[in-house]
Amino acid sequence: MITTRKPFLKKRQLKNIFWLIISFSLFPLLLEEGAFPQEGNKNLTIIMVKGKKIRVEVARTESEKAKGLMFRESLGEDEGMIFVYAREEILSFWMKNTRIPLSIAFIDQRGRIVDIQDMEPFSLRTTVSAKPTQYALEMNKGWFQRNGIGVGDLVKFPPAFKNSH
Repeated sequence: MITTRKPFLKKRQLKNIFWLIISFSLFPLLLEEGAFPQEGNKNLTIIMVKGKKIRVEVARTESEKAKGLMFRESLGEDEGMIFVYAREEILSFWMKNTRIPLSIAFIDQRGRIVDIQDMEPFSLRTTVSAKPTQYALEMNKGWFQRNGIGVGDLVKFPPAFKNSH
C-alpha cells in the first residue's frame, strides 16, 4: 500500500498566512502621521460667504472634530473645514499637530460671523470664540481678510445642512 503525506497546510492557507504576516509588518508604517490619503471619504459641501463659494469638509462627530485638520499638508485656496455643534456654546480650538496656519471664523446659529481669529501651526494656545456660536469655519490664514469677509457677514449653508446635525 502506497501512502502519500498530505501537506500540513494547504497552498491557500499558506497564501493567507503570508498576506497576514505582510499586513502586520506594514501596519505600523501606515499609522505614521500623513500615511493615509487626505481625500478619503470626506463629507464635503459647498457654503457661500459674500458671494464666495467655499468647499468645506464637515466635521460633525466628536472624532472628526477632535482630528480636525491635524497632519494635513495644505488646504486648497477656497477650501476649509466647518465644525458643526448641536447648539450655540463658547467654542475653543487649538492647533496641536496642525501644520497649516489657519484663520477661524466663529458663526452663530443664524449663520452670522461673530468673531475671526488667526491660529499658528502646532500652537497649544487655546483660541476661544468671543460669543456662543454653533459653527466654526477654518480656512487658510488670512483667507477672510483677502476676501473682504468680516464680523457681521452671513454664511449661507445648503438648505439641508442645518437640519442634518
